[in-house]
Amino acid sequence: MDTPALTANKIFFSAKPDLARAVDAWRTWLVAERRASRHTADAYGRDLSAFLAFLTEHEGAEPDLGTLRDLRTADVRSYLAHRGTDGLARTSMARGLSTLRNFFRYLDRAELVHNPAIATVKTPRTPRSVPKALTEDDALAAIRESAALHDEPWLAARDTALLLLLYGSGLRIGEALSLTCDVLAALRSKAGDTVRVVGKGNKERIVPVLPVVREALIAYRKICPYAPEADAPLFVGARGKALNPGVMQRQVRRIRALLGLAESATPHALRHSFATHLLAKGGDLRTIQELLGHASLSTTQRYTEVDMGRLGAVYNAAHPRAKMRRSSKASL
Repeated sequence: MDTPALTANKIFFSAKPDLARAVDAWRTWLVAERRASRHTADAYGRDLSAFLAFLTEHEGAEPDLGTLRDLRTADVRSYLAHRGTDGLARTSMARGLSTLRNFFRYLDRAELVHNPAIATVKTPRTPRSVPKALTEDDALAAIRESAALHDEPWLAARDTALLLLLYGSGLRIGEALSLTCDVLAALRSKAGDTVRVVGKGNKERIVPVLPVVREALIAYRKICPYAPEADAPLFVGARGKALNPGVMQRQVRRIRALLGLAESATPHALRHSFATHLLAKGGDLRTIQELLGHASLSTTQRYTEVDMGRLGAVYNAAHPRAKMRRSSKASL
């Protein structure tokens, strides 16, 4: 039996050599041609690995290109049903199917496999999720608490600056961690109130940097023990290497426990909070869409549902008629 293949980013999959080579070529293409981030390529790799593992069990042998060529619609549906019984969320199942479609399109373009069966499978219907933002008080409390978790002053300053940037500019954590020290020169200039960010799909956008955020970033790098060379990561770990997002995610989990916040309080929730609070203060959707780097306005419109929920709560708590209705119900 052939040994499991190992891709560059340590995604294991078991397949015959012809298919293993095709998978590696596809992942290289994702990064080099489609400009997919390392995290996206890893996620796609894990999705495909799960599918190949299912095929190995389903077919009773390691799959090859011929196996994919002979796949029927029923086989793909069996895979989705199998993932469903494993408790996989519908959103994850939908992403897994999207991965398969991407891979099969690549195989078709490369003239390795042509199989239209995958295109006939409907994407599982997913519930429409509403972004889970923090309240203004909770967001600010989380940022303040981040400094208290470190004995080392420069690490405390780093975490405060990073969380302020996520909340103050609406960045994804991956976008913030991709910034390099060359932004410091721009921030120190008289017009240093914006930063150029590379987002999903390698798309660039300009985001505002509030004075408090700019001061926090400059203060952090001033006491950071590692030289701020222009092409060096802006945010670094204790050993001077690029900061791993998992480090910040663990810190926010600690903050969440200390403050008694919901499990939805994550670094990404600060980005949701940025958009939700802007909308609540009168920001228009088109501007917020540009600031967040959303390709579609419909993605940004999800924040209106959050704001309507907040307005409903305020109405029920404050409107005299709402209070009268509660009193009437209580007297029955």
